[in-house]
Amino acid sequence: MTFLAADLHNFHDVFRPLPATDGRFISFEGIEGSGKTTQIRRLEASLKAQGLEVLCLREPGGTPFGEQLRQAILTQGEPLDPMAEAGLFVASRAQLLKEKILPFLHGQPRHVVLLDRYLDSTLAYQGHARGRPVAPLWAMHQFAPLNTLPHTTFFLDIDVETSLARQAARGNQKDYFEARQRDFHQRLAEGYRALAKAHSERIVTVDARRAEDLVFADLSAALRARGVL
Repeated sequence: MTFLAADLHNFHDVFRPLPATDGRFISFEGIEGSGKTTQIRRLEASLKAQGLEVLCLREPGGTPFGEQLRQAILTQGEPLDPMAEAGLFVASRAQLLKEKILPFLHGQPRHVVLLDRYLDSTLAYQGHARGRPVAPLWAMHQFAPLNTLPHTTFFLDIDVETSLARQAARGNQKDYFEARQRDFHQRLAEGYRALAKAHSERIVTVDARRAEDLVFADLSAALRARGVL
């Protein structure tokens, strides 16, 4: 099963934009090894050097409740049903928005949240990669605080070969998702690309196979064009 155009558009109107008086909310997406953590750290340093207040968070996690869920999910030995996975991620997301993201941004135009994974991960991982329709996943986000969209989402795009090579170079034990078969990671990458194409006004695709400096230059240029830098 692949994403249908209707799946990707029909539920987008349930989301609300953040007020203009709030800060900027930026999410990062990509398959394993795409370099999200590295680029978030570089961007954090760049933004702070310009006098902005920056909060870096990750999903699942970012709160005591979310970090407990993260540990439970990533160390899970047996496969979970996709909707069970989605429910856990959404629970962590709701708490993160309520406890950390929205209070930090509210009425603070010089505040920036950099978030490692958000809604698009749920659509790609529990939707496309698992062969499930995205309609119920969209529906889980129709009420506050989950109906909050980032101002900008960066999709760091790499091929599966690069992903697997970078994972191997780390030498770490594979977690719940990293241990999936190659075809899962291929479907995941395809799902992200479909989302990026359908929501190009929000999602900026960056070729993350290249050197770290080149990737960062593209991120910075995109944020300058959007008035963040």
